[in-house]
Amino acid sequence: EDLRVDGRGCEDYRCAEVETDVVSNTSGSARVKLGETDILVGIKAEMGTPKLEKPDEGYLEFFVDCSSNSPELEGRGGEELGTDIANTLYRVFSCENSVDLKSLCINPKEHCWVLYVDVLLLECGGNIFDAISIAVKAALFNTRIPKVRVLEDEEGTKEIELSDDPYDCIRLNVDEVPCIVTLSKIGYRHVVDATLQEEACSLASLLISVTSKGAITSMKKVGKGSLDPESIFEMMETGQRVGKSLHIALQKLLDEEESSGTSRPKVGFLG
Repeated sequence: EDLRVDGRGCEDYRCAEVETDVVSNTSGSARVKLGETDILVGIKAEMGTPKLEKPDEGYLEFFVDCSSNSPELEGRGGEELGTDIANTLYRVFSCENSVDLKSLCINPKEHCWVLYVDVLLLECGGNIFDAISIAVKAALFNTRIPKVRVLEDEEGTKEIELSDDPYDCIRLNVDEVPCIVTLSKIGYRHVVDATLQEEACSLASLLISVTSKGAITSMKKVGKGSLDPESIFEMMETGQRVGKSLHIALQKLLDEEESSGTSRPKVGFLG
């Protein structure tokens, strides 16, 4: 009947709180609270060497720490979940154009920026993949990378000079960065943003990464249950529709936060 225990409809998200620039010693950071789920993401840009197969691109590295206070995430459970989340993020961000990796190249084959994306799961209250993808996109939007000049002397030796001006930096274009929408099958219906209780009732879920234009870039089924083709197509349509509105709401919030500049009050992740 399109009514859930907490009063939401099947396609409604819980209230989400998003705050960027919460960790001072990072290139970009964000904290997202989605219901009881609490995620902190920090991004550090460091200089590295491009990968052999992509000599003119930088790259992203993901690290996930499940320091949640949930008992099932202690020890091995947390490690396995952390690996699973990192693998999913690699898959989502390996699709073409999600992040302009060529803009991270400083000197082909020699120097590039490597973005180390650290994800910290502070509290687990259901639907962690969606919350993490929102936090990663917000942190990438907040990331500032120093501008670099490559100087070459008469002998052909190249030297790299970093700009001292904190405002002289490059920003990442996050227009094509996808967000994950998790659809959990419960009975004959599927719901978005499942709580822990709803996840316990669901035998199968579909993780869909969707761009702001509604394009699906990757899909992954989780859970022990099965999904018939008809319900998969329905879930894909729902994922596209919900994903587009999620991107619009997130971008509006990020733009508002940035326009308020340094005057905005910061809560920080200890707030």
